[in-house]
Amino acid sequence: MLSTAMSLSTAAAVAGGAVRPDAIRPVDLRFCGLRQEDFGLRLLITSPQAAAAKRKALALALAATGNGAAGSGGFDYDLVIIGAGVGGHGAALHAVEKGLKTAIIEGDVVGGTCVNRGCVPSKALLAVSGRMRELQDEHHMKSLGLQVSSSGYDRQSVADHANNLASKIRSNLTNSMKSLGVDILTGFGTVVGKQKVRYGKVGFPDNEITARNIIIATGSVPFVPKGIEIDGKTVFTSDHALKLESVPDWIAIVGSGYIGLEFSDVYTALGSEVTFVEALDQLMPGFDPEIAKLSQRILINPRKIDYHTGVFASKITPAKDGKPVLIELIDAKTKEHKETLEVDAALIATGRAPFTKGLGLENMNVVTQRGFIPVDERMQVMDADGNAVPNFYCIGDANGKLMLAHAASAQGISVVEQISGKDNILNHLSIPAACFTHPEISMVGLTEPQAREQADQEGFEISVVKTSFKANTKALAENEGDGIAKMIYRPDTGEILGVHILGLHAADLIHEASNAIALGTRVQDIKLVVHAHPTLSEVLDELFKAAKVTGVPQAVTVPVAA
Repeated sequence: MLSTAMSLSTAAAVAGGAVRPDAIRPVDLRFCGLRQEDFGLRLLITSPQAAAAKRKALALALAATGNGAAGSGGFDYDLVIIGAGVGGHGAALHAVEKGLKTAIIEGDVVGGTCVNRGCVPSKALLAVSGRMRELQDEHHMKSLGLQVSSSGYDRQSVADHANNLASKIRSNLTNSMKSLGVDILTGFGTVVGKQKVRYGKVGFPDNEITARNIIIATGSVPFVPKGIEIDGKTVFTSDHALKLESVPDWIAIVGSGYIGLEFSDVYTALGSEVTFVEALDQLMPGFDPEIAKLSQRILINPRKIDYHTGVFASKITPAKDGKPVLIELIDAKTKEHKETLEVDAALIATGRAPFTKGLGLENMNVVTQRGFIPVDERMQVMDADGNAVPNFYCIGDANGKLMLAHAASAQGISVVEQISGKDNILNHLSIPAACFTHPEISMVGLTEPQAREQADQEGFEISVVKTSFKANTKALAENEGDGIAKMIYRPDTGEILGVHILGLHAADLIHEASNAIALGTRVQDIKLVVHAHPTLSEVLDELFKAAKVTGVPQAVTVPVAA
């Protein structure tokens, strides 16, 4: 929906004729979230004639902000983006806002992994798992004075909910780009030379276009280790799992990171037993160790989940001829055989690999590193000689800096700022991440071990403070007191190094901390900010107030004479 960057009063003024549509600048139009548009501004205009006039005026206003008739400097486009996932979409809309003639090339479907096979449909499944858990928790329901006789679900309806959500968001993304004049070009894009791109469908003639700037935003695909045979039915990746074609009685999940954890939440809520297979010595690698330990106590131990750590799944054979899925486990260090698991299904959640083949990188003297396209801090692609390639950028999973959809979008916006003449360097330590289990986990910045390592190297001290959800009124009202918030910071300067949250709506709460890191806000300043009571935000309020900053003068109140 349209944000207040183009306020209702401005839109009304356009509709009423007080402001000419061509007076609306591109910057006046901003879009929120995934920037889905319905353009149905609910103005206080009730007559059909006035409503029609409003729609016509708004359409003119949008047209006035469009792509322009031609690119600048003799190019077909100011910007061509290869890949229409969340990263490419965010870059395209920001480019139009900056007045750049923009095209986006997509060989599959608009929305990429996130919308079609990732974060969007998985949230639909997790919404179901959350409600199922609540309905199944008889003690929780009784504590709220509620009685539920039974709970159940229809698998196909759950699957349809996830698919319908993906379709809706995909349609929103497509419509938003079309409405603003972004040219959506169908086919696989290849860079054929400096500022030249070729695209086309198999069996059809290719088209060649020129662009002042090119962004690669081709994303990633599930990574499947050697020795694992995927059949899509009994041994599958997250791409297949999101279709929810079955709910196995017993499923092994290979990998206990974000993807594995979220699917364990879904499957156990729907009745499956889960076995984690993790190569490292502890579950949940990459999370702050203290948060991981508490998460295991809440998210894993009470549920029908067991696990094997320090082992590789060296071979996985799909079920066939009445035989179960066979998983051969070997010791991660000695490589000796440990045991063979027999399960109904196996989900491979071992991470993702960049999708960068066939992009014509060799034409630009660019060599990938483990499949990733090398970039500098400004997302500019680096060639084999270590030099930045002019007018050539890569964002999102394809560069491997931070494989999150919103990171890709932020990188794309940063690139557009640069090619529009404003230098911009994205602080990746300010980008939050979340795992949408029940309860949720979120984080931003450094883990405690990472912060301690940096402190040792640079010669400063760190401090750690924690608060509990059990002390929060809103959490207790919901009977959801499990969880903590943790902050790592510098006591000498008040710099926030990292914040980690496990608890109710942790994924929403983390943004106050991530914004503080992005804006350079210090603890001694943010602890003075007022939070509404009673809200979950007070978990962070108490966290900030618990911090002690010793290296800066404290504010002193001086009485004023009457």
